[in-house]
Amino acid sequence: MTSFFRKRAIRYPLAAVSLLGVLAAVFLFMFNFWIGLLYTVIFFALIGSSWKIEEQTYVDTEKHIETMSYRMKKVGEEALLELPIGIILLNEKQIIEWANPYAAQIFEEESLIGEELFELSEQFRSFLKDDVPDDLTMTVGDRSFRLAYKPEDRLIYLFDVTKKREIESLYYADRTVIGILLVDNYDELAQTMDDQTRSQLNSLVTSLINSWGTDNGIFVKRVSSDRFIAVFNESMLNDLEKTKFAILDDVREKTAKQSNGLTLSIGVGAGSPSLVELGELAQSSLDLVLGRGGDQVAIKRSDGKLKFFGGKTNPVEKRTRVRARVISHALRDLIQGSDQIFVMGHKMPDMDAIGAAIGVRKMARMNNVPGYVVVNFDELDASVNRLIDEIEQDPDLYDHFIHPDEVLAKMTDKSLVVIVDTHKPSMVIDERVIDKAEKLVVIDHHRRGEEFVQNTMLVYMEPYASSTAELVTELIEYQPKNEKLTMLESTAMLAGIVVDTKSFTLRTGSRTFEAASYLRTNGADTVLVQRLLKENIETYVERSRLIETVEIMDGGVAIAKGDNGEPYNSVLIAQTADILLTMQGVSASFVIAPRSDGKIGISARSLGELNVQRVMEQLGGGGHLTNAATQLTLDTVEEAEEQLKQVILDDQERGD
Repeated sequence: MTSFFRKRAIRYPLAAVSLLGVLAAVFLFMFNFWIGLLYTVIFFALIGSSWKIEEQTYVDTEKHIETMSYRMKKVGEEALLELPIGIILLNEKQIIEWANPYAAQIFEEESLIGEELFELSEQFRSFLKDDVPDDLTMTVGDRSFRLAYKPEDRLIYLFDVTKKREIESLYYADRTVIGILLVDNYDELAQTMDDQTRSQLNSLVTSLINSWGTDNGIFVKRVSSDRFIAVFNESMLNDLEKTKFAILDDVREKTAKQSNGLTLSIGVGAGSPSLVELGELAQSSLDLVLGRGGDQVAIKRSDGKLKFFGGKTNPVEKRTRVRARVISHALRDLIQGSDQIFVMGHKMPDMDAIGAAIGVRKMARMNNVPGYVVVNFDELDASVNRLIDEIEQDPDLYDHFIHPDEVLAKMTDKSLVVIVDTHKPSMVIDERVIDKAEKLVVIDHHRRGEEFVQNTMLVYMEPYASSTAELVTELIEYQPKNEKLTMLESTAMLAGIVVDTKSFTLRTGSRTFEAASYLRTNGADTVLVQRLLKENIETYVERSRLIETVEIMDGGVAIAKGDNGEPYNSVLIAQTADILLTMQGVSASFVIAPRSDGKIGISARSLGELNVQRVMEQLGGGGHLTNAATQLTLDTVEEAEEQLKQVILDDQERGD
């Protein structure tokens, strides 16, 4: 019936033409019989011929369409069965109802029908979610497949992208990487050597670095007495990471036989197609390494990711004070160009942070500029509170201790904010202060971490220093001499040095004693220092309870932990870690306990065999090779302990 109507629809135009022809014939018959007859014969002959041709054309077209439909159906069936695309159809219970032969071939099965999808591969479990991206891939054997999932049809397509992945891997492995190598303290050590020794040391360092480049296929070029440029690719970088950049150990150990031992700092830029950006990343990485004390490698990628290697040794103390003098003069100029100075330490400030802040405030006074110490009086431990009680006896000094809210009200565009004893914005007493500040200075003795105060005008970071109070003391020595340190100011700064060096037993160099001597000359009271640092019986008992929980891991790593729900003072946690380190057989100590701010605090100490700074950095903290800490946003101490143990085990397995 459909064919009938289709034919009639096609022939309607021809019928219309015939009707018009008949009317024309009638008209001609009326005009002239013979002309009308001739026209009628010719007209009907043409109509008959056209009708036959149209009929044949329709039949041929219909046959062609029927043939094409059959071929298209056959091609579709063959495509489902023969194309190199895996096709899997599921039921509601994720059981395979149908799969083409290629899908069975992928999983090396004769047939997949009736198989449970997740038993076939657990990788499917994450793919069958509503919010997965379209370019997810799965690995089957040594082949990679891009997966496309149609949830409305419960249909899975698997496209072989093995070759594409191989090409991508080759592309990424061949991307250029730039490294900058700096020989730490080369110029300083070379100044004390005779020509022959200097030449031998120079040849040894050059030979070691060139041999390292040749062995690893790296182009190395010396650009100055202590600086080299290295050009290589991502594949070589991966190989160097596997060896933990053994060149660091080679330079340190082999130069030690000829001198006091040189160390190598390396900054690497990777992950960008731009050579200019790679160079900037390499220099930024090197700056970061030097801020962490040198003798290590920092790899910085264009997406901001950082990776560190080395850092096994403590920073070498600088013998000259040239940098201290230059920084002091630069800071003097900044102070004199400001209308007021605000000095701020870290949250829950210790003696070092308070002492250093008092010292910087004194520098402002020496330059006749008003200076203020920013303090949150609700976040002070017992020893700092005792210092504040002493400061209250000096109204001139105490009146310059202000709350962060007052700072925000007093600050102007010409105000200078100095951050002491930290360089992390998240650690300062109030981030609003640094967000509002137009002029920022950082003075710190911790190894530089990934998080750092931005838009600083001056940075003075020396990881070799025992404390920030030591650095500030040296800076004060080069300030105008129109006013001397008072007894209380000197005592506060000396207390900071005593606390951070554990009474001059840890991280203490010759310059530490020189700074302490300068403070004593200015009236620092050692008896008052001891009185400020005294502890009460309750604190001693509480610390003993923490020590009772200690667990010793392999390698002499001691871990103690506090009770959930009971907040512990951060100073108490640190003191407990210090005491554990004095126990026989303990090479590193960690104390985990809840803090008053709701976070879980971890304080870490080491004798140098385990780099606790690197351990704490992996948990979001930082510090020194032998002294570090972090705070975790977790619910229980047990969760923090589990994370800590895993990081320690990973670090020990790397053997770095």
